[in-house]
Order: sequence, then structure tokens, then C-alpha cells
Amino acid sequence: MCTSVIQVDVIIPTQTKYLSLIGSIGERIARELDNYSGDKEALAYHLNLVLTEATANAIKHATLTTLENTVRILIHIEDNELNIKVYDHGQGFDLESVPLPDFDQPKESGMGLFFIKTLMDSVTYTRLHDCNILEIIKYL
Repeated sequence: MCTSVIQVDVIIPTQTKYLSLIGSIGERIARELDNYSGDKEALAYHLNLVLTEATANAIKHATLTTLENTVRILIHIEDNELNIKVYDHGQGFDLESVPLPDFDQPKESGMGLFFIKTLMDSVTYTRLHDCNILEIIKYL
């Protein structure tokens, strides 16, 4: 039996004009999944949102003074696991110390990580050498 593997590796400048491109890649992948029996439209929407938010955070917090002013987004699907890794060269942060949004007085920003954690199955954040990696897993 042949295992179906999809891998998309995108490197973009730290500019928000590329966010819709990244989101639409996620949407397109979700709609084309052959072995996914769930709601492909809902998954497409969720992937668009998650990829856009994760990339926007990486761009917002990237250190623009370095030569590494890019964000890398790696999407890997194998068997029933969708794995997204977003690499940036910013200062980093502690994923566990990010507070929940204030739902009584919501702000324009600060909801992205909450959405990502809610819609996906696993979210981790690590620093490796001079690079931050936000890893997001969704079981299909």
C-alpha cells in the first residue's frame, strides 16, 4: 500500500501582503485531500485561519533588523496527520504564558493563538539555534 504524502514548503518575506497566499494554500490543500472523510469546507476554513494567524504572528514579531527577514511555512501531510511548522527569527515567546483573550472586552488582536489552539489538536513552540518553530498538528 502506498502512503500518500503532501508537502508544501513556502518561504516568504516578513510582509503581511503574503498572508492571503498562505491562507489560500491551506484552503486548497484541505479541499484536495482524498482520504479525509470529514467536512472539507470546515477544514479549509480552519486551515486558512490557522495558517494566516500563525504567519501573521511570525511576521509581527520577527526581528526585521537581521538578514533573516523571512518566514518559512512547512505543511506536511502523511497518513492521518497534518503537520504545520512556522519558522521565524524573532525574539520568541513562551507559549504557555500567553493569556486567554478577554471575551467580555475583545480586542482586535490577541485571538490568533487561542483560535489555533482551539481548532488544532496540538500546538508547541520551540527555539532551535536562531530560529523559532511553531508546530501545529491536526489529526485528520
